[in-house]
Amino acid sequence: MARAGGKGSSLARMAALGLPVPPGFVVPANALADALPDGGAELRGLAERQDAEAAHALIRTVELDPALSEAVLLAYAGLGPDDVPVAVRSSATAEDSEAASFAGQQETFLHVRGGDRVRERVRDCWASFFSERALFYRSKKGSLGDLGMAVVVQRMVDADIAGVLFTCDPVRKRRDRMVVEAVIGLGEAAVSGAVTPDHYVLKRDGSVRKAQVHAQPYAVVADPRGGVVERPLSPEEAGARKADDELLAALARLGEDLEQRVGVPQDIEWAVQDGQLYVLQARPVTT
Repeated sequence: MARAGGKGSSLARMAALGLPVPPGFVVPANALADALPDGGAELRGLAERQDAEAAHALIRTVELDPALSEAVLLAYAGLGPDDVPVAVRSSATAEDSEAASFAGQQETFLHVRGGDRVRERVRDCWASFFSERALFYRSKKGSLGDLGMAVVVQRMVDADIAGVLFTCDPVRKRRDRMVVEAVIGLGEAAVSGAVTPDHYVLKRDGSVRKAQVHAQPYAVVADPRGGVVERPLSPEEAGARKADDELLAALARLGEDLEQRVGVPQDIEWAVQDGQLYVLQARPVTT
């Protein structure tokens, strides 16, 4: 956790358990402080004063250590040929606990292409740890003086369907139910709140107890030039059920397996590409 952050540690644990996690690497949490000439003392002071503007200005001057910069380029090249698209995700050392998930407080950048662009997005992830919103949240839930922000770089899943699985009912706190939300395309459409996902309530054996299908006006999909775009959906595609019974049963099995291994209910982001189910991240359900 101290080196890889909450998200990075969770992904490494799931990969070690043999779960279908896309390949990737982690820029360690100490890299930001190590890149600053004073070891982060000035930045820590700005964070404690919640001066987001000055903190961002300072981070914009930061250059990755030359050895780390080269390591990032080599690790990125190892994920695939031809500027393989990746997701660059913030991974704070204090995030993804049962008491405080920090979900949505820092940035994630999708379909990033090219080594130089990846390094730029690493810096952008660092900066997002010092936004006004993130500093306010950290003042309530964590330490403002904490500079521990790792960055996860993962090969991008070009999702046909994506969403979230809760291995309990997070609203009613029922452990005999699971809840799945699903959208066409990348899960960012649902995570951002831009569209209303399909909502499925499952029994623990994966059978569907309730299905609420919502019309989805557009899907968030990869832009071949990098980044993402919105693709309008036809009325037939928009109104169709997003997840069939087979997929929901597979999600229930995956969720049950992971919950049994880690011991607490899980909030799991997932995606399907060409029929293959992937786990993008998982955290304890925040209580």
